[in-house]
Amino acid sequence: MAAVLTVLFNGIAYGFLLFIMSVGLSVSLGMMNFVNLAQASFSMLGGYAMVAATQRFGVPFLASLPIAFLAAAAASVLIERLVLRHFYDTDDLTQVLLTLGLVFMSIAAVTYFWGGSYQRFDLPAWLTGQQDVLGLTLETYRIFLVLTGALLAALLIFGLERTRFGAMVRACVDNQRVAGACGLNTQLIFAGAFAIGGGLAGLGGALAANLLGLDPNFPLRYLVYILIIVSVGGMGTISGTLAAGLALGTADVMGKYYFPQFGGVAIYAATVAVMLWRPHGLMGRRA
Repeated sequence: MAAVLTVLFNGIAYGFLLFIMSVGLSVSLGMMNFVNLAQASFSMLGGYAMVAATQRFGVPFLASLPIAFLAAAAASVLIERLVLRHFYDTDDLTQVLLTLGLVFMSIAAVTYFWGGSYQRFDLPAWLTGQQDVLGLTLETYRIFLVLTGALLAALLIFGLERTRFGAMVRACVDNQRVAGACGLNTQLIFAGAFAIGGGLAGLGGALAANLLGLDPNFPLRYLVYILIIVSVGGMGTISGTLAAGLALGTADVMGKYYFPQFGGVAIYAATVAVMLWRPHGLMGRRA
């Protein structure tokens, strides 16, 4: 029983990572109906910013996490202002091809500056080892991931439901034209939402560097996972993305642990089942 609970906990930690990397895409899809596949590149950027800060400049790990967030947020706003905003009214295929091209450009840029090998990163001593919690032996870093993910989820849900900015974001999600007619600066709100979403993706990449590995192919490995989380959770919903991340992350870890011969088929089987049951996602709304 203890082994099952330990694997379950590892799946929850993985699910929180997927949630942090995916939630920005959920908001941009729900708000602007824009397919931003470059979200995975922002995760990679955050990971490399964290590695550069800690390994080259000696910045402590915790202090490097805000750096990863800000680096990815700045890059997302820059790309949104210079490129993406000119394609808001285009069809889905154009958006997919555009942002997929940005993904390959980011891979080429990272390979040029950092090389094609995995980035070595050592966690601080206080995050290594294992801890006994309620009779379970859990990895310290996974405990840190769960606590961090739960805190971020609470802040995001509170921020969208209890703050003025959250109300403006929800208004733009519900009806962009009406929100603009009521005096809201939808372009500024879009940029702010992109910054937060891109920053969270970067933070997720920084947190995932030790657990998932970091190399130039990181966006290609986890882009499909991000799209699955957003599709299953429902576009524009924080709670839905959180539920999908936890459920599919747990299914993926437990499936690979108990049925290694099937690889990662568990997460795809769960995705197909959910989409057949609720095509608009667990907590998404019908268009």
